[in-house]
Amino acid sequence: MDLSLYWGEFLTIAAVHLLAVASPGPDFAIVLKHSINYGRRLAMITSIGVGAAILLHVTYSLLGIGLLLKTNPMVFKIFSYLAAAYLVYIAIGAIRSPAPNTSDGVKNSTDLKMISDKKAFAVGFLTNGLNPKATLFFLSVFAVAVSADTPFGVKLVYGLYLAVATGIWFCFLSYLLSTRKVRAFIGQYSHWFDRVMGAVLLILAAKLVLA
Repeated sequence: MDLSLYWGEFLTIAAVHLLAVASPGPDFAIVLKHSINYGRRLAMITSIGVGAAILLHVTYSLLGIGLLLKTNPMVFKIFSYLAAAYLVYIAIGAIRSPAPNTSDGVKNSTDLKMISDKKAFAVGFLTNGLNPKATLFFLSVFAVAVSADTPFGVKLVYGLYLAVATGIWFCFLSYLLSTRKVRAFIGQYSHWFDRVMGAVLLILAAKLVLA
């Protein structure tokens, strides 16, 4: 199999994915929140969870389940409601975020109960896995940008790349957002910032329900 035949497809997918992953959404909101509240390590674990969830989207796209979501409005609506409920759950936690109690404004374990590695990963995975924006993206990419004649193995490579690229992108954001200076600057008003992000997540949830 001559892999050079598929470079055009790959570059198209990579370019579209870069634009999609860089746009603000629930994934960005939760990684930002964890970077500020829990620090770099847990934020990166959350980012790995976000990247791993891409494999979920790839799996149902390759298996044809994505076609069911695309052609059955009721199934997609139920999926959107589940996603909206999860966003509301996260938003409520953000809105109820307490004010920092440190001299530099950065929260520590005495201000906010730390979460486990497993929960950090799960939050990242569920946030992306239940993101209809990601669902629509993969339905579009695999239906339009990828030829029906492209071998299954090549499509799988595309999916693995998208998962790794997503994880690396959010890990990079986690690194930047969890540096001492950035955390100290944002942390002074972190409770208000959390509340704004909570409001944004509520708006996203409302759009899912009303769309």
